[in-house]
Amino acid sequence: MAVRRLHHQQPASFAFTPENLEWAQMVIARYPEGRQASAVIPLMWRAQEQEGWVSEPCIRVIAEMLEMPNIRVLEVATFYTMFQLAPVGRKAHIQVCGTTPCQLRGAEDLIEICKRRIHHDAFHVSADGDFSWEEVECLGACVNAPMVQVVKDTWEDLTPETFEALLDGFAKGNPPPPGPQNGRTFSMPEGGATSLTDIAAILRGTTHDARPAAGDEQAPTSAARPKETRPEQQVADSPGARAVEGKTPLKPADVAAAEPKLPDTTPAPALAAGTSDGKDPAGMDPAGNAPAGKSPAGANG
Repeated sequence: MAVRRLHHQQPASFAFTPENLEWAQMVIARYPEGRQASAVIPLMWRAQEQEGWVSEPCIRVIAEMLEMPNIRVLEVATFYTMFQLAPVGRKAHIQVCGTTPCQLRGAEDLIEICKRRIHHDAFHVSADGDFSWEEVECLGACVNAPMVQVVKDTWEDLTPETFEALLDGFAKGNPPPPGPQNGRTFSMPEGGATSLTDIAAILRGTTHDARPAAGDEQAPTSAARPKETRPEQQVADSPGARAVEGKTPLKPADVAAAEPKLPDTTPAPALAAGTSDGKDPAGMDPAGNAPAGKSPAGANG
């Protein structure tokens, strides 16, 4: 982006009109205390709509209104190319889109007309002070190329003849309505709509009447209806659900007692041969000890 500087000739002062000042104060009030700087772009845009461009006194006034340093407002003004930093035509500042789609559709012819009727160089005011022009990047109406913009309105589908008529209209104070200048509506095909032509059907949300004819109605079936209860719902139990049904909520201990008991899979200890209690036939335990009050067999012999 080229370096943008303030114009070398500046007015002595700037002031909003009473109506615009009231509007500016309303916009500032939208923001909390300490955040008034957020209104800098709306205020500068309204000032440009009032004066045609943003001057240095305008920047100072807005900085004071928003309690901002002058340099901060100047940074915004010089960064955004939507703000004009030099005087423009009183009746119209023509912005001609010069990117590829518009170039292919005749933007160069429109620029030549600007050079002939306004000034050979961009950003220069015409001899009568009514017009100025510049070439800009894409303005977002490629399907309606070529096109121009004045302030916030666009005129599209231009030819050299319709562009000349547009300039004549601004000169007389009666420009044609914004939008396509070849008769089409917005960006629909030049010959008219080729699809979605039944407006009534579009408003109904369908392209045909889908209601069955009389006598063709079928009884409703339950094929697509969900079952009353799913398996997981049948086994689910919660205190809330039981309370709704008027049942006593289950205690955790009751739930544990009702759970099925699994068989004990712990292996039993090995038993000595010939006995079922781990003792040999002589009454000795596996360690060779006799029961209390008895002596080993053969101890008395």
